[in-house]
Amino acid sequence: MHMAVYFMGLASLEGKLMPGLAATPVPGKKVRQPIDMKKRREKCCAKVGGKEQICLPSSCDIHLLGSPGTFSLSYLLRAQGLLEYPRSCVGLYSGYAMGCIQSISCKSKVFRESISVIEVKASIDPIPTSIDESSSVVLRYRTPHFRASAQVLVPPLPKKETWIVGWIQACSHMEFYNHYGEQGMSSWELPDLLDGKIQAISDSDGVNYPWYGNTTETCTIVGPTKKESKFNISMNDNFYPSVTWAVPVSDSNVAKLTSIHRDQSFTTWLVATNTATNEMVTLQTIKWRMRLGIEVNPSRPLGQRAKLQEPSAQEQPQVLSKNEPIPPSALVKPNANDAQVLMWRPKDGPPLVVIPPKHR
Repeated sequence: MHMAVYFMGLASLEGKLMPGLAATPVPGKKVRQPIDMKKRREKCCAKVGGKEQICLPSSCDIHLLGSPGTFSLSYLLRAQGLLEYPRSCVGLYSGYAMGCIQSISCKSKVFRESISVIEVKASIDPIPTSIDESSSVVLRYRTPHFRASAQVLVPPLPKKETWIVGWIQACSHMEFYNHYGEQGMSSWELPDLLDGKIQAISDSDGVNYPWYGNTTETCTIVGPTKKESKFNISMNDNFYPSVTWAVPVSDSNVAKLTSIHRDQSFTTWLVATNTATNEMVTLQTIKWRMRLGIEVNPSRPLGQRAKLQEPSAQEQPQVLSKNEPIPPSALVKPNANDAQVLMWRPKDGPPLVVIPPKHR
């Protein structure tokens, strides 16, 4: 005879276990005779906050009722030292979902839904963009850094498989104009994004698609593992370009630059993916924007030409409460650096390509 104990209330009672536990037959199983529970000496016990304790017969399958978040919460509580139980508690540790016992698809689903983001942070340094006029050929500026970090808890991997958890970033909007008075402007452009052919373009490092990078930006977990994995992953991004003082299509070296305007928007996703199946789980979504304006008086001496306009401080990123889907174009080549093209757009006459895209 097979009995199941339903473990209730973990996710709904603010860190306290519901004292009511009931042993009921599994649907479809015929009960031939009652079980004397007093004879079951081997116990499986769970604590919350070191206070309330409930012991369950270890011979029973333990099922977690409620949404998939119930199981995730059990891992989260255990990671923070609030939930304590021995590893012999097969039901709590293995996380069997009610209605599917030891099936591969069930275990895979439970694993996906049990990856927990314990903490996520996103910010832009509260400092202004710095301007460098040390070169007689180009003006350089450096924006504050966008920074994102997350602490992630991954449950044990029951089989031989590899998962990567990391950051994926895409640019969804770009305005990058360098004005040269009455002569015209140069413009860095992303043609497919500008024409509306794609929603966003990958901001990968250009090597480790689709990831933003492969050092602090990702973590690889190779199964099978007996214990959960807890780790931190982080990334940062900023702009540090060079803009010519002179018109980029002119043979003259005379400074003509009068202003710089830049406005870019990004979406950054925290993602877990199975390297064999390409299954992807979005864990967190962050949106951020970088804006700047620089006024330039080219007639002034070098070192006194440029002045930062508003904003002096950037808007802080938004960590979304509901994840957004990742556009397919954000996961593949080309990345923004390889797809961008520098155009010269004169006040009179047709536009000219100054620097073509690296990827065609």
